[in-house]
Amino acid sequence: MPLTNTPLSKTILFTGLALIAFAANSVLNRLALDNQAIDPAGFTMIRLFSGALVLLTIVSFTTQTDKNVSKGSWTAGLMLFLYAICFSYAYLTLETGTGALILFGAVQISIILITLFSGGRLLISEWIGMAIAFSGFVALVLPGVSAPSPEGFVLMAVSGIAWGIYTLIGRGSQNPLTDTAYNFIRTLPMVVLLAVLTLNTQHYTYEGILLAVLSGGIASGIGYTLWYIALGGLSSTQAAVVQLLVPVLAVFGGVLFVSEAITLRLVLSTILILGGILIVVLGKYFFDRLNSKQRG
Repeated sequence: MPLTNTPLSKTILFTGLALIAFAANSVLNRLALDNQAIDPAGFTMIRLFSGALVLLTIVSFTTQTDKNVSKGSWTAGLMLFLYAICFSYAYLTLETGTGALILFGAVQISIILITLFSGGRLLISEWIGMAIAFSGFVALVLPGVSAPSPEGFVLMAVSGIAWGIYTLIGRGSQNPLTDTAYNFIRTLPMVVLLAVLTLNTQHYTYEGILLAVLSGGIASGIGYTLWYIALGGLSSTQAAVVQLLVPVLAVFGGVLFVSEAITLRLVLSTILILGGILIVVLGKYFFDRLNSKQRG
């Protein structure tokens, strides 16, 4: 069987593409808000609406023979909206490094705690791998960390928890495309409510609208669909750990497209994060093989 057709290679491919989309999404969000090209509420509304529109268009051209195909859930839709709106508002008062540390710390903790409370357990290799990967992540963002504002901390923590729950819900997706599309559609009533509540504070520019559309239609809509596909081949722990690569990809994006320098800190952080992920993945593979031999 060719490598490109194996479940493992597909998981790696879709995980990589999804993480690149996440990094691009962060860059688009920061560009729009830092340049004051649009307000946080306006960015979130256009982001979610364009994501729903793009995904619904794709679904409409996809032949669905099963009328009972899954169509997301209101819980996932609520988590998606909470993640998006809290993320945008949090970065009004947080620096990039501080926000990343709070966000991905909250994602990790929420996924791990929910997994443990649901009766799951982590292998010793997963604990070790997570610790190594997170230490690399902290080393990457720590120089940019300053004391967070209380409101910024709470908003980003809520955003991370919401994304952690959204990720765990996605692990059970049988149809990632329709699930993601209808999750976005379910955010639209909340988008309308947000539009009414923030009517007097909204401001738009052509640049801000374009960035929001790119964030919603491509980086979020298509990116989150790829993530739901990838989650079918990832454990909850693996899903939590691999997302620590997002800040690394964002920094390397700066190296490639903004001619930023490759620093020793970036190289060492990347090695730690990749090493931790490798320990988590290979550790689970080793224990799964060991258990299968014992049962056999």
